Amino acid sequence: MKYVIGIDEVGRGPVAGPVTVCAFRMNQDLLKSRIKNQTRPNGSFGRKLKIRDSKKLSRDQREQWFKVIKEWKQKGLCNFSVVSVSAKEIDKIGISPAIRKCVSKCLYTLDAKSYTLILLDGSLKAPIEFKNQKTIIKGDEKEPAISLASIVAKVTRDRYMRNQAKKYSAYGFENHVGYGTRAHYEAINKKGLTPLHRRSFLKNKNKK
Repeated sequence: MKYVIGIDEVGRGPVAGPVTVCAFRMNQDLLKSRIKNQTRPNGSFGRKLKIRDSKKLSRDQREQWFKVIKEWKQKGLCNFSVVSVSAKEIDKIGISPAIRKCVSKCLYTLDAKSYTLILLDGSLKAPIEFKNQKTIIKGDEKEPAISLASIVAKVTRDRYMRNQAKKYSAYGFENHVGYGTRAHYEAINKKGLTPLHRRSFLKNKNKK
C-alpha cells in the first residue's frame, strides 16, 4: 500500500509548556477519499467537516476531527504518533533540537520505512535516512496528512496545558495554553515561574 506520513509541530513559540510533534500515516488514496466524504461526527446531515491548518480551526472543530482520527485508528485505517519535549529539556538543548528529537521519535515509533513519502510542514526535516521526504511551506494548509498531524498535535498539547491549569490555576493556561499573552506575563510577574515555564524563552523578555 502507498502510505504517506504527514508531520507537524505545535508549541514552538510559547513561553510555557512542551513542544509537541505528530506524525500521521495513512494510505494516500484512502486519505483523499475519507476527507472528501467526511461529515461531522455529530451526524449533522450534509455538513462537511473541513480540513485545514489546526490554528485556523475552532477548538470544537479540532476536537471533532480528533474524534474522527481516533475512530480511523481504531478501525486500522490510519496510525499516528505524538511526542512531546518538556520545557525543562527545551531549556537544556534548545527548541530546534527538541523538535528534531520529537520528529525522529515519532517516525521510529511508527516504524516508518526509509522509502516512505514523508511530508513535513514549514522548516521541519526528517532524519537523513528517510530519503523520500519533502518540506512544504504552509504544508498544513496544502497537504491533508500534515493538516491532520497538526490537529492531533494541537489537541494533544492543548489538552495537556488545560489539565495543568488545574494545578497552576493563577496563570490562565486554560486560555493561552502557554503563549506569551499580556495576562500570562502579568501572572508571571505576580507569582513567579512554574516548572512549566521555559526559562530560556523568558530570560530577555519584557514581562510587563
